[in-house]
Amino acid sequence: MTAALRRLSRPSLNQRLRAAPVMTRSLMLDVIDHTCRRFPSLGQSERTARVMRFVDAEAWTDAALALMELELPLWQVRRIAYDEGEWHCALSRERELPDWLDAAIEARHADLALALLSAFIEVKALAVEVSRPSVPTVRPAPDALYEPVACENFS
Repeated sequence: MTAALRRLSRPSLNQRLRAAPVMTRSLMLDVIDHTCRRFPSLGQSERTARVMRFVDAEAWTDAALALMELELPLWQVRRIAYDEGEWHCALSRERELPDWLDAAIEARHADLALALLSAFIEVKALAVEVSRPSVPTVRPAPDALYEPVACENFS
């Protein structure tokens, strides 16, 4: 787990998002401070300024979408739906796949920005849990008793 996510554990941030009736500036800044790695980088100053303009204007949905664009460049919003008083959001890496083949991350909340950020937090937590090595893995040597067999019939 990265140091950024260790400062405020994922369940407590998720619980705060679920329990919040509406988005607030302090909650948005907590999400940025505790989950975003690319946000403070110098090369992204135009994008981070855009997110902060949305936060200052209290345009929470736009801020959440801009934050996802900055932090999760490989992920896209697959679905946003409103049903029975709740917003349902799904984020996916393969948006063009049928629903039954896609492993989308879904979240729901009565507030659209909070639903988007809940899905964002889940994706960030998934990325931390599934860490990939920087070098490819090498297959282990085959078993000493393993011997390939040709099964072709040339007659």
